[in-house]
Amino acid sequence: MNIEQSILDKVNVWLTPFFDTATHEAITAMMTSSPKELEESFYKNLEFGTGGMRGIMGPGTNRINKYTLGKATQGLSDYLKTSFPGEELKVAIAYDCRHNSDTLAKVVADVFSANGIKVFLFSELRPTPELSFAVKQLNCHAGIVLTASHNPPEYNGYKVYWQDGGQLVPPQDGELIEVIEALNYDQIKFEANESLIEYIDDKLDKAFIQSSLLNATFNTPQEAKDALKVVFTPLHGTSIKLIPDLLEDAGYSNVDIVAEQAVPDGNFPTVKSPNPEEPEALSMAIALADQVNADIVVGTDPDSDRLGVAVRNGNGIMTLLNGNQTMVLMTHFLLEQWKKKDMFKGNEFIASTIVSTPMLMELASAYNVDFKVGLTGFKWIAKMIVDFPDQKFIGGGEESFGYMVGDAVRDKDAVTSTLLLCEFAAQAKANASSLYQELLKLYAEYGFYKEYLISLTKKGIDGAAEIKQMMLDLRNNPLKEINGQRVVMVEDYKASTARNLFTDEIEELKLPKSDVLIYYLEDGTKICARPSGTEPKIKFYFSVNEPLDDVANFKAVEASLDAKIKNIIEEMNLI
Repeated sequence: MNIEQSILDKVNVWLTPFFDTATHEAITAMMTSSPKELEESFYKNLEFGTGGMRGIMGPGTNRINKYTLGKATQGLSDYLKTSFPGEELKVAIAYDCRHNSDTLAKVVADVFSANGIKVFLFSELRPTPELSFAVKQLNCHAGIVLTASHNPPEYNGYKVYWQDGGQLVPPQDGELIEVIEALNYDQIKFEANESLIEYIDDKLDKAFIQSSLLNATFNTPQEAKDALKVVFTPLHGTSIKLIPDLLEDAGYSNVDIVAEQAVPDGNFPTVKSPNPEEPEALSMAIALADQVNADIVVGTDPDSDRLGVAVRNGNGIMTLLNGNQTMVLMTHFLLEQWKKKDMFKGNEFIASTIVSTPMLMELASAYNVDFKVGLTGFKWIAKMIVDFPDQKFIGGGEESFGYMVGDAVRDKDAVTSTLLLCEFAAQAKANASSLYQELLKLYAEYGFYKEYLISLTKKGIDGAAEIKQMMLDLRNNPLKEINGQRVVMVEDYKASTARNLFTDEIEELKLPKSDVLIYYLEDGTKICARPSGTEPKIKFYFSVNEPLDDVANFKAVEASLDAKIKNIIEEMNLI
């Protein structure tokens, strides 16, 4: 195959003496036997998406390796010096269970230290939310976590946090990217100053656990905790380092851990994907729950920022909850506890994202708290805390199984969220209820909102072009009617416009630009389309709703909503 000269120019740079022998050999092998792989490895530079920089490990500008991460870290070092002139700079670094995460984390630490920056480095894998916590706890200027979340084993990634503990947002992200892109690889300083690297472990663990206890426990009687049976799985990831200790310290002793998934392993050998959004990922945990007659199953993804949950339904069968449902339950519980403790001062808010369930807006209205909505990604929720210092953040989340309890951690936090769910489940069981029954009560009170997600994987150069074309078609030829319902409004976050199709009036959207389209139908249905910022996918989010006059009618209304979603998907030719 013919490879573009621009790609070959990049390849030749990587064959210079600055790059090591192993890199030279791997590139040479691709040149002779895998030219398509060579093209994929070099046709672009890795980009910062909604979850930082994430990609397949291997040589090349479009791959995760010591050079792409070294260049990013050199750029960040330079940017920190410009942003905080004259200050003694400090950064914290954590990493997950993935292949090469530990060695890549040390490379990142080496580059920072070579630039005269103090480094706090976890000596073993740790959950991502603990890194966010550490940045604030240690008064760091920035933080890095090496993780690719729930991606396949061949992936790794690099997430950047700012001094507030939240991920980078505009304008910092764009400014940093410009600095990184202006660098040549031979400008990376790899020679470590070991005196600037300090290893941190138990001290931060204890502080994080105390913070979680403070934010997620609400006077649950000990007998209620003893009565709750929990099954937990870390899915071969980092949460094994914290969640068992946290639950024990909180008084939950009736916890069974899926032994086969308790050992960290970057191959994730017992699951097709370590993604709690996928039902298969929790199958072993659910099987164990049936053996021990557990009330609740909690599984976390490899870096422990997202959690999947299963609870017993009205027939006693373990049922998976989706991210919107767990978000609604946790937010309701927090709001109710704040109300019981008379903690409301009139300046509180909860938060979510534009692709998540609108049901959270109903909760905010009922409890008379502010509701803020941002783009996809928890960095936008963390930014709200910074942007509104006179308001108090209670909690918030997004549909992709992430939740944040309070403002001690500025990213989604499956560790603290696990404890919060156990608190709610224990109190519900003590009152002859369950999380499932509590969810149905919320549907009856606020309306039955049902969401569904379709992710279409489109890999490589051709896949990226196909995703781009699908978004262009939806944008340039917007649907006027879907499933017999007229489209009322189209929000285009790339153009920052909201167009009323009835009146043709156009309003400006205040959120930052993003490649997202949202259709609103006249019956309250919401359909969103966006390319993933971390994976080669285009995602379609559906939200439909109907009143639920009685919990006894749940199944009938659910069937109606399911049929509506099915019809929409078929009409949009997405299956």
